Amino acid sequence: MTLTELKYIVAVARERHFGRAAEACFVSQPTLSVAIRKLEEELGVVLFERGGAEVGITPIGLRVVAQAQRVLEEGANLREIARQGHDPLAGPLRVGVIYTIGPYLLPRLVPTQIASTPQMPLVLQENYTARLLELLRQGEIDCAIVALPLPDAGLAVQPLYDEPFYVAVPKSHPWATRKEIDASALKDETMLLLGSGHCFRDQVLEVCPEFSRFSAASEGIQRTFEGSSLETIRHMVAAGIGVTVLPASSLAVAGKENELLAFIPFKRPVPDRRVVLVWRKSFPRAAAIDALIAAIHACELPGVRYLDEPSVAAEPA
Repeated sequence: MTLTELKYIVAVARERHFGRAAEACFVSQPTLSVAIRKLEEELGVVLFERGGAEVGITPIGLRVVAQAQRVLEEGANLREIARQGHDPLAGPLRVGVIYTIGPYLLPRLVPTQIASTPQMPLVLQENYTARLLELLRQGEIDCAIVALPLPDAGLAVQPLYDEPFYVAVPKSHPWATRKEIDASALKDETMLLLGSGHCFRDQVLEVCPEFSRFSAASEGIQRTFEGSSLETIRHMVAAGIGVTVLPASSLAVAGKENELLAFIPFKRPVPDRRVVLVWRKSFPRAAAIDALIAAIHACELPGVRYLDEPSVAAEPA
């Protein structure tokens, strides 16, 4: 039994497909399949149900995969502990970021972090919240910047900042000169939303739940349109297709389309989101987490309200 074999079974459990799992592990499918079959023979159990379009996991396989995830995490911690013996700030920090935060935080965070801790380069990965939390549990990344609420518990969580939402409309729109907008008024507009899987989409639908039924039905295309990113949606609003809701940090992005847009605050209570940093409680490089939190606070994102910045390293284990 090797860590590589454990990594393979975790990948298959995640992808539910041997081919995609092999691609994720950067090996050929025969190499992965032979290694998993060898592990099954060693353990004397069948881990996966083969033959269908999607690979199933046997009941005992679920338990083995869960334990394999814990072993891989502890293996990653061993390497980090060894590195911490020299300098907890030495070496890369693997950071995940959700799609609706990365384009606005990272251009400020990377140069700030380089200036403060150049010995700790950030290895960055953008993805959906659920996928980042899975990578975090598997030890593939060290921490993640996401927005509440989280779908699961058991992780260390440090609030970073609260970010209000704004309504974005074309400058030719009747609302363009308003000082503020009531959320209920959005139900009468053509709304541009992110596609399924984005937590920001769910947060916008909480602001105006009437659009939930339109976005789920085919006839709703006359009331909602979906985009793959906030920047795509920004372009669509500038083109006059509809209106949208954007987080405050996205408003300062340079671009000619911003000259075609008006950004209007909501009436109180103003909808917002809380952005947090999450990491495994067993992660040994507390000083690295502290350094990242300090760098995020130093970014001075426009329009957000930064929260307390306690020292993780000073907290009891």
